[in-house]
Amino acid sequence: MRELGAELRNWGRWGTDDERGTTNLITPEALVAAARLVRTGKVFDLGIPLDGDGPQPGGNRINPIRLMSENGQEQVLPGGFKWADDYVFMPLQSASQYDGLAHVHYDGQLYNGHDGAGITVKGAQKLGIENQSKGIAGRGVLLDIARLRGVDWLAAGEVITPEDLDAAERAAGVRVGPGDIVLFRTGYRAKFLAERDPQSFMAGEPGLGLATARWFKERDVAVIGSDNWAIEVLPGEHEGALFELHMVLIRDMGMTLAELLDFEELAADCAADGVYEFFYAGPPLKFTRGVGSPINPLAIK
Repeated sequence: MRELGAELRNWGRWGTDDERGTTNLITPEALVAAARLVRTGKVFDLGIPLDGDGPQPGGNRINPIRLMSENGQEQVLPGGFKWADDYVFMPLQSASQYDGLAHVHYDGQLYNGHDGAGITVKGAQKLGIENQSKGIAGRGVLLDIARLRGVDWLAAGEVITPEDLDAAERAAGVRVGPGDIVLFRTGYRAKFLAERDPQSFMAGEPGLGLATARWFKERDVAVIGSDNWAIEVLPGEHEGALFELHMVLIRDMGMTLAELLDFEELAADCAADGVYEFFYAGPPLKFTRGVGSPINPLAIK
């Protein structure tokens, strides 16, 4: 993992003080080109519901809790006016969300050499999610690995290889390139919807193998997103190691990751019309010093 991270490292590529990483690859020219992909006006929301029926089994993370602070029932106001308000309590990464660049680190350093000790009880002194606040938008590409393998969903522990990504490209008739936002479907959202078993869903997952990091670096991909909960295959490929791909992608390459997305409607439409590229718009919320953010990205054709 450390050897691969050193090989693929983007530190200094966009300056020694950079806090955005690979989203720098979404240039104005790439954004304009991506906007031209909107041809029919079809919109697909990729976020999962923010409610108590999500995949979090409790422990480190819980599903969102929404509380009403006012419902209007006991209000007596001029003219019969009544109003309602609600509050939300949730981990920022309990539903569809971005892993920001301060989310993981090793050997005392974050992306671009920033100090790992800068993650304190006050949040991330560097690399907070607010650095992505101009929004993450551009050309989105769906690589449907589950459809490629002819299954409703891949099994936990099933590794997605660079060869799988190549094959999914060919099947979709697309070529992933610089600044793209690559979404890969494992079908794991469909598994959760069918079984409604958070413990089973979180016990392991199909996902990317460590070797795919080089594939994404060679293509200069800006962001990776999936319908699983941690992008990479779990259990991992190497005994005694944990979240190796996270460390290479986030800490070494400076890549923001989107997790727990819902591709089911989008994937069905892509299979029907044969169009696997679209305009992706998925801005994070501007939580100052946050290490992640809830999202509801849109794919627009």
